[in-house]
This record gives sequence, C-alpha cells and structure tokens, in this order.
Amino acid sequence: MTLPILEPLQKSTLADWLATDTGRYLLEWEKGQVDQAVEDVFGFNALQIGLPGVDFLAANRMPLRFYAGPESGGSLIADPTRLPVATHSLDLLVLPHVLEFCSDPHQVLREAERVLMPEGQIVICGFNPFSLWGLKSLLYQRRPGYPWRGEFVALSRLRDWLKLLGFELNGGKFGCYAPAFQSAAWLQRFSFMEAAGDRWWPIAGAVYVVRAVKRVPGMRRVTPAWRRERRKVHAVASVARRAQLHLVNATAEPDKADER
Repeated sequence: MTLPILEPLQKSTLADWLATDTGRYLLEWEKGQVDQAVEDVFGFNALQIGLPGVDFLAANRMPLRFYAGPESGGSLIADPTRLPVATHSLDLLVLPHVLEFCSDPHQVLREAERVLMPEGQIVICGFNPFSLWGLKSLLYQRRPGYPWRGEFVALSRLRDWLKLLGFELNGGKFGCYAPAFQSAAWLQRFSFMEAAGDRWWPIAGAVYVVRAVKRVPGMRRVTPAWRRERRKVHAVASVARRAQLHLVNATAEPDKADER
C-alpha cells in the first residue's frame, strides 16, 4: 500500500511534476499570486525564465512579453546565468522556481540585476525549506525526482542576496500549507489548513512569491515637461500676486498718512 504523501514515480522535469495533483494545487495558488504581482507593473519589456508552458505574464499589459530558459518551448533557449539580453533593457523579470534548480543561483540574480532597468521589478517563486514540504525534500534529497531534488532557498537568505544587489522587497506571501499529498482528494481534506496557516503559522507555507524593485543610489526622478510648465505658470502667478499686493499696500500708505 502506498501512503498518500509518498511518490511512487519520479518526474523527469518540473513541468511534469506540475501536471500531477500536487503540482496543480501549488500552481493554482502561485498563478493567482503572480498575477496580482505583475498586473500593476508598467513598462515595455517583460521576461519569464523557465516553465514556458505556464504563462506567468498573462496578467501583465506590457507590449513585449517573452520567455526564455534552458528548455525548449519558449521564445529563446538560454542559460539563466548568461542571458542573451541587453543590459538595462527589461522592466519586469519573473523567475518561477529557477533558483532551486540552478547550479549558481547567485549568478542568476546578478544577471537579473544586469538586465533590469533602474526601478525595474523582479518576481520570484520559491519553495520554502521551513515547511512540511521542506521536510519532505530532506527525506527525498538523494532521489532524482522533482521538486525534491532542488536546493530550497529560505526567504531570509533570498532577501539578503537581493539586498546585496540593490533590490528592495515590496511585496510577497507564503502559501500552500497542506502536506504534499499525491491525491487531490487528500489535498481537499486538508484544505482547512490554508486559512489556519495564513493566520497561525504564515511563514510555514510550502512556497512563497515575492516581488522586489531594483533601486539605484543617486537616481533622481525626472519630472515630465508638462509638469515643469505647470509649476512655472504657478510660480509666475504667485510672483504676480505678490507684486499686486505690494502695490496695493504701497498706495494705501499715503491715504493713511492723510487721515492722520
């Protein structure tokens, strides 16, 4: 008899695992969170690295949205550590579970910092090692199946990496609190843990989705020309009003002297 939390078959890719009941459970939550994270990010160019079969940029409205990664199916095949993308050319970058399965996650983030424009934003999905799923990954560490073969990155560690590169977190959430059952029926039975987890142990979710913005020291926001013109008109009007009041006061002074 196979316990509902065990995996009798190994999945060859992360996309294969996402097609299972457990993967669909995770993907449904992550997709909702990423949609909220990217829908209010504006610009011209957005890039998703990895999982080309899942459109994490669907809720974004940028005119150019494309997909890259080591596997086929995207706009281009590329190594996440050496992106064939011009420096400071992207407004949005989405990394769905890229860091856990890359040999050099630091270099992936350095590439992200390079290709993003100042004030550009990055959205990262990651597995939380401090969760029931993280405990399972320790038990399955020597097995080749996804996603347990990955090196789960703690959010505190990721935050430190991003800070060193000049990123500032501006949103994020943990989710998926049910154990990693392989059956949709068992996952449904433990659905009560979602609300309980959000309230009582929010940092123990199986996965997290975070958004960060690239800050550049010494940057000065450029005011649009129409705002400068409006400010100039207001300044001229203020000077004119002050001059008019001065004239009124000056003409009123002789009258006061005559009354005396």
